[in-house]
Amino acid sequence: MRMSKLAVVLCAALCCGGALAQQTEGNWMMRLRAVNIEPVKKSDAIAGLLPADAVYVSDRVIPEVDFSYFLSKNLAAELILTYPQKLEVQANGSGKVGDLNALPPTLTLQYHFSPDTAFRPYVGAGINLTFFSKVSLPVVNAATRANASLDNSSAGAALQLGFDYKIGQNSYINVDLKKVYIDTDLKVNGTRVSTVTVDPLLVGIGYGFKF
Repeated sequence: MRMSKLAVVLCAALCCGGALAQQTEGNWMMRLRAVNIEPVKKSDAIAGLLPADAVYVSDRVIPEVDFSYFLSKNLAAELILTYPQKLEVQANGSGKVGDLNALPPTLTLQYHFSPDTAFRPYVGAGINLTFFSKVSLPVVNAATRANASLDNSSAGAALQLGFDYKIGQNSYINVDLKKVYIDTDLKVNGTRVSTVTVDPLLVGIGYGFKF
């Protein structure tokens, strides 16, 4: 099911990108990606309720769009965007215990090793800001007999490794890996009871074009 979702998003990216790739190549690059989010399963124990690493966020395939501006042939700044994504919160032994929306804009500075060849690898590093909204944890509320919530935002580092492969005058196939550091405090009636570490690995494939 995950691979079929990835294929659908990638096909949509290729169809949309193909129509735009006829423009003259310039300093800007836009990529459309299908990305599989693979969070780590890590959290602090909740005293008297759950052991360590029992609460985690589930995997999800999402669409992603990014805009890069090439400061030079080798250096580029990339802004990575999507719309708020609904993610499931899981707990060992209980299955789904709730869900939340996450909006994770990320800004990286990239170094491109071979900007004049067909195969163009790059590395990048930057910062991620994740905003949480519409947090619903009914099972945790019932178990604790209190109101459970998460922090509204998280800031952390982002590391990136990928490549563009030129397939046309200004069009590219892109493969991209990112490690993003995200965590949030789980609170009951405003008191922190655990920290949920998300720190996902993002595996993306997509289509890019320069203009």
